[in-house]
Amino acid sequence: MNGLLPGALLGLVAGFGLVTALWRLPVFRRPTLDDRLAPYLRDTPRQSRLLRTSRAVTPFPTLERIVGPSVADAGRLLERVLGGSASIRRKLEQSGSEKTLDQFRVEQVLWGAVALALALLVSLLLLASGRSTQPVVLLVFCLLAAAGGVLARDYQLGQEVTRRERRMLQEFPTIAELLALSVSAGEGAVGALERVTSISSGELTRELGRALAEARSGASLVTALQGVAARTSLAPLSRFVDGVAVAVERGTPLADVLRAQAADVRELGKRALLEAGGRKEVAMMVPVVFLVMPITVAFALFPGLVTLDVAG
Repeated sequence: MNGLLPGALLGLVAGFGLVTALWRLPVFRRPTLDDRLAPYLRDTPRQSRLLRTSRAVTPFPTLERIVGPSVADAGRLLERVLGGSASIRRKLEQSGSEKTLDQFRVEQVLWGAVALALALLVSLLLLASGRSTQPVVLLVFCLLAAAGGVLARDYQLGQEVTRRERRMLQEFPTIAELLALSVSAGEGAVGALERVTSISSGELTRELGRALAEARSGASLVTALQGVAARTSLAPLSRFVDGVAVAVERGTPLADVLRAQAADVRELGKRALLEAGGRKEVAMMVPVVFLVMPITVAFALFPGLVTLDVAG
């Protein structure tokens, strides 16, 4: 059993080297139609991925440069297997991330690889200690760990979207009040947005700044703000865009609309806080019923039980 762990490690290294060598064979590296047409459609010749001078994101730039192409290929393979590229792109936009779909898939591959490595280490330790003698079960465990790592990155992206939208919802009443104050002082819609984005910060401010940049590049203000609403799933922002659109197109008072929307969002926050308090109150009953009350009853009845035992 003592020689099982070194043998398993040597077999793992040999298997990894064999798989890597087979994966890089020409038969598995056939160029696609895009690869064949790319030299004739580009102004400059395509550079080898091993020679690209990109900024390293790990402490091991040489290893990153060598393994990078294979990891990118694994990310594209994962994209073909999982699909859902439209949903991932929307989540990346909602999270405010500048990552592309390919970069996110590469991160999923890395998360899966780390989970697989940890699962392999645990499996080898179980085999070496003799606590498990079923390699098939351990193999299934390793595969599930790799899949769990891939899905965990997707779950984390969803959590990033949720946290960002929660921050935007918290910032919205203040931003709306500032916009209403600027409009009441005589500023137009564009001028009010420029003033508010210059004196404030936050997730919603960045989105409004992006909308202003799109408006300066030629798009209408309503279209740019509709892009802000499309990049989020918040109903108050959609109502805000509709209110600004109506105010700009029909000349209705914008300040009153913004103040009313800010009040609505504050009421929504109060209701959400009350609902969260109700859920926490129910959760607090669990330790009271199953921990505090049994101990209290035990302390109350124990002296009587001891007295009855002594008397008997």
